[in-house]
Amino acid sequence: MKFFNNEIKYGIIAILFHWITLLILVFQIPMGFYLADLEFSNFKLSVENYHSIFGIIIFYITLLRIIWKFINVSPLETNQMASWQLIVSKINHSLLYFSLLGITVSGVIKKLLSGEDVNFLFMSVTLDYFNFEIVEIAEKTHLSATILLIILLVFHILAVLYHHIFLKDPILKKIS
Repeated sequence: MKFFNNEIKYGIIAILFHWITLLILVFQIPMGFYLADLEFSNFKLSVENYHSIFGIIIFYITLLRIIWKFINVSPLETNQMASWQLIVSKINHSLLYFSLLGITVSGVIKKLLSGEDVNFLFMSVTLDYFNFEIVEIAEKTHLSATILLIILLVFHILAVLYHHIFLKDPILKKIS
């Protein structure tokens, strides 16, 4: 397996970024909705801690993924796609990255301005500043960005299935 992407296939680093992010999101999104329905308790704090840690991990992976994307060629830039499909694909991918980053930033703001610790894996941060108006905005942003992410993921999966099944494009071979 190649380390870097080429014009035909993604390299191992891009593939790992993609599938690890998806794997974490499969647990992370339901966990977030589950948390919203829990009453305050030690159990909720424990689950929220895991949710936050996995959110930070996704944040770091997304940042690394964006950097990696800029230093690698993309197999999707070949002539196999119509120009409008390439534009829609780039918009969807950009919005996926934007929503992933937005979810994490809004979650961090919510926790910090509520007086909670935020574990950044390398350090923990706490603020002695409370602003519940901003916390409310951050909560709404967190939920809105999550809903946007779900819509974008569904669209992404449907597009992949369309290319794979109807166009017989070897799209899944590029990322596996």
